[in-house]
Amino acid sequence: MRALRVIVIIGVVLGALLAGLDRWAVGYVENRLADRIQARQGLAGTSEVEIHGFPFLTQALSHDLDRVDLKLRGVEVTAEGRKTRLSELDASFHSVKLDGDYSGGTAERAEGTGLITYADLTAASQTGATLSYGGAPGKVKVTAAVDVLGKTLTRSVVSTITLEDAKDGKGGKTVRVRADEVPGEGIPGVEKLIRKKTDFDRNLESGLPAGLHLSALTSDEAGVHLTLGGSNVVVAGS
Repeated sequence: MRALRVIVIIGVVLGALLAGLDRWAVGYVENRLADRIQARQGLAGTSEVEIHGFPFLTQALSHDLDRVDLKLRGVEVTAEGRKTRLSELDASFHSVKLDGDYSGGTAERAEGTGLITYADLTAASQTGATLSYGGAPGKVKVTAAVDVLGKTLTRSVVSTITLEDAKDGKGGKTVRVRADEVPGEGIPGVEKLIRKKTDFDRNLESGLPAGLHLSALTSDEAGVHLTLGGSNVVVAGS
């Protein structure tokens, strides 16, 4: 009876040690992946990685992870030489094949969401226009000032924000902002001048993890919400 009790105690202690080792190992790989993602993307914000599944060690030994969640906050993506700040980017990577040194991997598939605030959209417009909520999903309000015949005219327009096929022929998507209607004030050329300030395109995909693509977007009071997805998505790497 005493021997059985000793065996049980030893089993419990070993189990606790293995569980502790498992949690330490998953924490180590999570931090390593977060660092590599931040370095690979050149991120200015913060990154957080969570690996799902227990025990982790059996997944690590096979270099196959069931699911990895990524949270990015306050990050900048660079596309076409222009920086656009994303307040949030959350992604889930499924069936991740880890690299040999656990510093990265490739996911069989992934999906996620992102948020660009109106303040960040205003900075991304690069035309001096100010953007805010347009009062309905898919609508934004754009305010801009133009000089006409020595006078400064400030006008606000309701614009539609859409996701369009990029014109570079590479199959990517472009975020497009176009005014629904521009008051011309009866002055020739005013609408064209205003649209030069209010209408713009931004290709964000080249700043995202390789293989992750934009699939939809909408807007509300918080900003513009992005939906992302893809296959053979690079989680991190050298």
